Amino acid sequence: MERLMKRVVVRRRPHGPRSLPRRAIDILVALAGLVILAPLMLLIALAVRLETPGPALFSQIRIGREGRHFVLYKFRKFHCRTQAGDRPLTLRDDPRFTRLGRVLERTKLDELPQLWNVLRGDMSLVGPRPETLDFADCFQGPYRAVLDHTPGIFGPSQVACRHEATLYPEGCDPREFYRAFLFPMKARLDLAYYARRTVLSDLAWAWRGIWSVFSLSSMPGEAGDRFAALEDWVVGHGTRRGRADPAASLRR
Repeated sequence: MERLMKRVVVRRRPHGPRSLPRRAIDILVALAGLVILAPLMLLIALAVRLETPGPALFSQIRIGREGRHFVLYKFRKFHCRTQAGDRPLTLRDDPRFTRLGRVLERTKLDELPQLWNVLRGDMSLVGPRPETLDFADCFQGPYRAVLDHTPGIFGPSQVACRHEATLYPEGCDPREFYRAFLFPMKARLDLAYYARRTVLSDLAWAWRGIWSVFSLSSMPGEAGDRFAALEDWVVGHGTRRGRADPAASLRR
């Protein structure tokens, strides 16, 4: 673990301050959300504690802006005995799920405590998804630029990969598939967007993220169109020898 932590690229060149309007919106929405959703969050916390022994919250070190580490909070959706030392990815029909955890995963209600991360400034409402230390080595070459942005709850890659747990081909090594394909695809989607983002477009992506929770599939749009290449590849078992590399269409 120490070696992985050392491999995180810490940005040393100075960056300008975050957009004040964007940060103001983050604070207002996070405060309002924590107040309005407090009864629901208390019910979820109580239900988690009653279903299985262990804490209601799950905390994990994630990689933030400029490679800095922060503690991300979620409602616990796995059995406690399987939390430490297990794979950093959630797969379809993951045996670690509790019954309530499956509901929290489908509805994304497990992510409500991240409003506290937004209020603290560790995260923003819209930004790249913060990675675990297991994938610190992915921030190489052009993908190092992802660390220039504050991670967020919503964004293009989150909408495109709304059902990420279903995307891993049968028999593949999930970690290697994530490193070789999913991480680069998500990084390209994010970098294409964050180079020209606006406060209004951020609000639009936040709405798309909320809407995608209640829809059967991701919303169409720039991310959805590019994500179709990945979806077609997975459905067609693209890991078989002789299939075209789906990443080629995403590099265009």
